[in-house]
Amino acid sequence: MSEIVQQLIDTSGFANLTFNNLFMIVLACFFLYLGIKKQYEPYLMIPISFGILLVNLPLANLMASGSEGTPGGLLYYLYQGTNLGIYPPLIFLCLGASTDFGPLLANPKTILLGGAAQFGIFAAFFLAVVLGMTPNEAASIGIIGGADGPTSIFLTTRLAPHLLSAIALAAYSYMALVPIIQPPIIRLLTTKKERQVQMKEARKVSQKEKIVFPIIVTIFVSLLVPSATTLIGMLMLGNLIRECKLVPKLTDALQNSLMYIVTILLGVTVGAKADGDIFLSVTTLKIIFLGLLAFCVGTAAGVLLGKVMYRLSGGKINPMIGAAGVSAVPMAARVVQNEGQKENPHNYLLMHAMGPNVAGVIGSAVAAGVLLAFFGR
Repeated sequence: MSEIVQQLIDTSGFANLTFNNLFMIVLACFFLYLGIKKQYEPYLMIPISFGILLVNLPLANLMASGSEGTPGGLLYYLYQGTNLGIYPPLIFLCLGASTDFGPLLANPKTILLGGAAQFGIFAAFFLAVVLGMTPNEAASIGIIGGADGPTSIFLTTRLAPHLLSAIALAAYSYMALVPIIQPPIIRLLTTKKERQVQMKEARKVSQKEKIVFPIIVTIFVSLLVPSATTLIGMLMLGNLIRECKLVPKLTDALQNSLMYIVTILLGVTVGAKADGDIFLSVTTLKIIFLGLLAFCVGTAAGVLLGKVMYRLSGGKINPMIGAAGVSAVPMAARVVQNEGQKENPHNYLLMHAMGPNVAGVIGSAVAAGVLLAFFGR
């Protein structure tokens, strides 16, 4: 009996628990706290955190690949959707069905603000190279500045899969912290007079424009940056399904059921890559620092271009809307709206900020395509 008890103890998770396992389990519980209690991106933070918890439980072997006829772990097979780049484009398909490009079409020049906000990607890229990262790693870290989780995951799985868990957590953490990170940058770079600017109501966009837009963008971007076709194509297909209004059940499925199914699969499998031996390193600290830098520089670049447009328009454009150029939809646009309301209760900037906000989604996908074209295998 004593031998059986001893064998039971030796083969238990408690006996095989390492410091790294314990640390990652505590970290997973902390992220679960942020997702549940603080409501930081709960739709993704909760499954990612639970994935971290599952993969760091000793002897569970949920990410084991299997061999000699022995089946692998559940999460290993589910992870293939992330590893093969299937889940992120599906997220883009669902995102397209949920996105209204009307504000961008009503004021096309705001696409420049969405482009300016991508400057943070390349600033972080060059600094990462200076800090000793490889070009592939630097590109994967820099894309965090686009504030687009699926894009970060898509690019990282192709360029630096060993950094996937750290980059995904950094990307979604900073997206969740948009209301905390952006306001101080906006106030630092703008004057009270600029923040009080009221913008005129945008023109009404016709249904024909909304239908033609995704088709033209797909053709143009795909011919310009072929490696961006996967993300842009799925984004625009989802948007075309939405705007043609002929298949409402498909639109509803994309906006709800499929979005939530893919989100939980993506989140759990990304978290499952956070093995303690890989995650606890100096590289992870660099990722956290560079990701924050990329996000801050992107926000600042958008605001600064907004100030230029404010000057050129004779004070008709509120420079704060440039901060929405990062593609954290719609949180960044809401931050701009809240900041505008603080300075002027009659100031309604949400729809104006949505223009650069959705432009940022396109911009981050194009930036990922450019980096993939240069550094992809």
